[in-house]
Amino acid sequence: DGVVVPEKVESNNLDMKVRESDLETDEKGTKEESTKESDSNILDGSSDFPREKHISIQREFADLEKLANLKEDEKKPCPLCSEEKYKACYSHKLHRHLLNFHWKVSVEFEGYRMCICYLPCHPVKPNLVGDQIFSKMGAHYHCIICSATITRRTDMISHINRHVNKGETESRFIAVPAPKYSHQVLKESATDVRVLPNYSTPQKTDSYFNPKMKLNRQLIFCALGVLAKEREPIECLDAFGATGIMGLQWAKHLRSSVRVTINDCNENSVAMIRENCHLNKMKVKLNTKEDDGDEAMGDGEENTDTIEVTKMDANVIMHLRSFDFIHLDPFGTTVNYLDSAFKNVRNLGIVSLTSTDISSLYAKAQHVALRHYGCNIVRTEYYKELAARIVIAAVTRAAARCNKGIEVLLAVALEHFVLVVVRVLRGPSPADDSARKIRYLIHCQWCEERIFQKEGNMVEENPYQQLPCDCHGSMPGKTAVVLGPLWSGALFNAGFLRRMYFEAVQYGLDEAQSLLKTIVCEAECTTLKNYSTHAPWEDTKQEECGVYIKTSNTSPESYLVHGKRKSDEVSRNTNKRQKAENSSEHPAFYYNIHRHSIKGMNMPKLNKFLNYLSEAGYRVSRTHFDPMGVRTNAPLAQFKTVLMKYSTPTYALGQAEEADFLEDD
Repeated sequence: DGVVVPEKVESNNLDMKVRESDLETDEKGTKEESTKESDSNILDGSSDFPREKHISIQREFADLEKLANLKEDEKKPCPLCSEEKYKACYSHKLHRHLLNFHWKVSVEFEGYRMCICYLPCHPVKPNLVGDQIFSKMGAHYHCIICSATITRRTDMISHINRHVNKGETESRFIAVPAPKYSHQVLKESATDVRVLPNYSTPQKTDSYFNPKMKLNRQLIFCALGVLAKEREPIECLDAFGATGIMGLQWAKHLRSSVRVTINDCNENSVAMIRENCHLNKMKVKLNTKEDDGDEAMGDGEENTDTIEVTKMDANVIMHLRSFDFIHLDPFGTTVNYLDSAFKNVRNLGIVSLTSTDISSLYAKAQHVALRHYGCNIVRTEYYKELAARIVIAAVTRAAARCNKGIEVLLAVALEHFVLVVVRVLRGPSPADDSARKIRYLIHCQWCEERIFQKEGNMVEENPYQQLPCDCHGSMPGKTAVVLGPLWSGALFNAGFLRRMYFEAVQYGLDEAQSLLKTIVCEAECTTLKNYSTHAPWEDTKQEECGVYIKTSNTSPESYLVHGKRKSDEVSRNTNKRQKAENSSEHPAFYYNIHRHSIKGMNMPKLNKFLNYLSEAGYRVSRTHFDPMGVRTNAPLAQFKTVLMKYSTPTYALGQAEEADFLEDD
């Protein structure tokens, strides 16, 4: 009885091993099931685990081309389209397909492009036709933040914006480290500037460089060059530096005549400005609120090739320091910085500002113009000049609040920007004189005639009678609107523009030369054939007892005696000069020759028409605001009369050709 049977022991051991193996298989099964569930959750995007990004989400177009594995001699299918949608083709056709069909309609977010996808990720509901079921794959986008697939591009943009508003900006896929792009180096006006690869479509943290604003930078440089010859050295500020291209051009070409300060509130922009200074072999003097870098120079270590780089808000630096020249070029409107600009700008200094809020200034968003500038405007044939006068009116009010007046030196309105350059005249009397030039404009909506309202506080019973046209009497209802308030004074200073033109010639600024030549003719209200290209000092300066006296062709504020300004003479002669120049101011606004053409008549050539108006005794010139515009002091009725007189009927030409044909037969 005490003997142990070995067979039972072996059987018990086998049972224990079987049970252990069963437990191990159960544990493995549960592990496999859990891994499968986690994998399915990752693919579905229902968990917070990272997942792989969809192939339609790429950083660069080159990555999309690598995905397609383009080869010259082989046909390759599109990686984002099914075979039913797009058949395999050669590399040149596939490249064009990827660029136009996928990349150009993508949605961008934080350096990634969500391209449109035609793979079977988002099936459309099948259509039942007879006994057959047709199911097509719909075009869609894959969200970079969540796992959603959205069909329309506008809905995708709205979807991304909702994520941003909620603070959900981190993507849930396994992020591939962004490649370190080599900065691209561009050259403009003998100045090198290093920009980011996405310089034309910047993010909020990137520095912006717009090649289309080259003409704007050239005009500002010419204005600064003229001021630098009046007095030196001058302290100038580029309040919104971005890449620092404008300040670098100032320092590189004008050298000891200017002391350049480039400011930006963005830390990345400040770092890029420093890099561009070193690229152009300029020393950097740092002055930031947080700390001073290793390259910061002492107060006594001044150098002609030194640029001061600051990291401040533009309003703060203009309140803290005084400058002779200030340029404002923010994104959009400049009205938020005008009070600070005129607070500490020195007497007879220059303030230039570039406004890029074109939609409001060009009367496409009239409610925004009313909100920013306090002006009521409508779309007219002279909308570009209207925009320039709106900006100058805002500048005048800001200067008047600081007991300063202005003299407009240049006003340019082109496709992408409105540029205004003004000289600052300190004192309450110039401020009052400038403020009086802000008036309302009466505009006839029938014939496009316009006139500034007369000065005075008395209310007229019918202010529309001031218009030269008789539309208010012959047409029923209200025919005119009141626009403004606007600047009613001159937009140009001919003498200053001539000196700007010779600065452009000296430094080889070709684009600015042609525009300035047109503006000089416009300021003097003369045709191009009467324009003279002699140097401005040949007839505009007279040397008497060591004092350079400038005639009315140039700005008489800049009297120089041994490098010092005669402020007393300036203040006494400012009012006399302005009254004397009122008679020679260019006419306000212009007419478009096509807008007032007669139906069924062939108009004369524009240059010939200018000669006809000049022979009729009117001042006339072309305008840079409109290539087919005519600036003249002739009323609209006389303008149409001369146009009608020298126009030929269209059918008369046809009859003459028919008569010549019959004679030949």
